[in-house]
Amino acid sequence: MGRIDVGLTGWGDHDSLYEDLPSKASKLEAYAGHFPAVELDSSFYAVPPAKNIQKWISETPVGFQFIPKAYQGMTGHQRGKNPFDSREEMLEAFRLAFKPMLEAGKLAYVLCQFPPWFDCTQKHVQYIKWLREELRLFPAALEFRHASWYEEAYKEKTLDYMKQDNWIHSVCDEPQIGERSIPWVGEATQEDHTLVRLHGRNKAAWQKPAPGQKWREVRYLYDYNEEELHDILEKIQELTNQSRTVTVVFNNNSGGHAAGNAKRLQKMAGLPVKGPAPKQLGLFDNED
Repeated sequence: MGRIDVGLTGWGDHDSLYEDLPSKASKLEAYAGHFPAVELDSSFYAVPPAKNIQKWISETPVGFQFIPKAYQGMTGHQRGKNPFDSREEMLEAFRLAFKPMLEAGKLAYVLCQFPPWFDCTQKHVQYIKWLREELRLFPAALEFRHASWYEEAYKEKTLDYMKQDNWIHSVCDEPQIGERSIPWVGEATQEDHTLVRLHGRNKAAWQKPAPGQKWREVRYLYDYNEEELHDILEKIQELTNQSRTVTVVFNNNSGGHAAGNAKRLQKMAGLPVKGPAPKQLGLFDNED
């Protein structure tokens, strides 16, 4: 049976983890005392500079794992002008940025999440194959948002391709509202890793928010209850029979629920529920 690692999307917004943390202390160092992995969401918006990468590497313990999200221009999310002159320049910048993290042993895999309009068509299949070649330096996980990839006519072909081209499967829990959401497909495509991303089940805000609401503030507004977490844990445990490591990332943080849900799942699974890293403990001592 494989190992379960639990983490969150990003480390900056989970206030419940940092209630007693001094203002100048590193949130990432504190976060790493609670969880062994984190999804690096900021890389979706901009390829990070080398100094940031080195800082993140130095602030985390041996064995800690980052899951960088592919830059938005790589997965078809780009809006407005792309800051890179070509796809080749964009991919090279991304590779150069994250190679040091890979060499430091702290890059689990790159997450390539495609948008809801990226359906199962020949041109999109060809694009995914091209992108995999461009990212061959890294382990890589693939996540779809359009249900056509898992329709009866294409599901086995989708999974077989992912196995053959060394894509780690990103298995998702999310609202089920038609073609712009995917079902839970609990099948590993690689023996070493499977990624599970928990987006919440807020059907009302999944496609678009109500007038006056900001999409990112409501899309992931969801608090998993005890029964739902038990059901998810059972499904995760089934995946541990297929992969040596199953990394579970809670992305339901519009209302600040991700950290609490993740801690609860750790406890249910019998995993160590940690506190601040040893390096941080001195920060909480009262000075004489």
